[in-house]
Amino acid sequence: MSLENKIDFAIIFSVKNANPNGDPLNGNRPRIDYDGYGEVTDVCLKRKIRDRLQEGGHAIFVQSDEKKSDGMPSLKARAESEVYGLGKEAFNRRQTSPEEAANLACKKWLDVRTFGQLFAFKGDKDGVSIPIRGPVSVQSAFSVEPVSVTSTQITKSVSGEGDGTKKSSDTMGMKHRVDQAIYVTFGSMNPQLSERTGFNNEDAEVIKSVLPKLFEGDASSARPEGSMAVEKVIWWQHNSQSGQYSSAKVHRTLQVADDGSFELDNLDGLEPKIIDGF
Repeated sequence: MSLENKIDFAIIFSVKNANPNGDPLNGNRPRIDYDGYGEVTDVCLKRKIRDRLQEGGHAIFVQSDEKKSDGMPSLKARAESEVYGLGKEAFNRRQTSPEEAANLACKKWLDVRTFGQLFAFKGDKDGVSIPIRGPVSVQSAFSVEPVSVTSTQITKSVSGEGDGTKKSSDTMGMKHRVDQAIYVTFGSMNPQLSERTGFNNEDAEVIKSVLPKLFEGDASSARPEGSMAVEKVIWWQHNSQSGQYSSAKVHRTLQVADDGSFELDNLDGLEPKIIDGF
């Protein structure tokens, strides 16, 4: 059984004295577009969704290094592991077809049947790529207003060589933060694509349950505990697979102010559900 109804959703979250998504190509400063609006990439948001799902006991393929739960050193090893049914040697001998491998991956890992994945296998004579297109899409989040970024110079102590009797020298560095901002992101769930991965109504409810607590357990030096919080999740469930309205029209009904308050335009026959953040 696949997803029965098209779903659109939005997440409104706040940032206070935190770096929500550093740009490694810009000294790890918070990501900002050319007009000064803060950005959190879709890749970053999916990472947080995966982490919350994994903490909830769900099998996740794309695991972060610090949250690995199966001892696999890489995605390649995880995909080829006999434990998960893909079996490198069996696949190379074509005992497992690409379609079978894709079905096994979708059954095993919730994030694969949710977001999709590209699996690449090296065979005896040629390589095979298995593209899986997921039914759930998440957009990058952008701040409601241009953001103010504060940069602070810090000193960092690093472990030195030797027997530890000599104090290591400190190095200088920079730490950046967004002082205060409201961000908004949008997403959709496509029933037609869910038929290919097996993503179903129960999976949609699981995703729905983790969105309000997207930043719980996500604290770091750049994002202190409590510095980022989901304020509201807006959930639109259509009455059919194709949906009553396009996702673009649904998303445009939401207007968010810089204090986190919002207004919703009415769409006949499509009643949004408002979910408080944790």
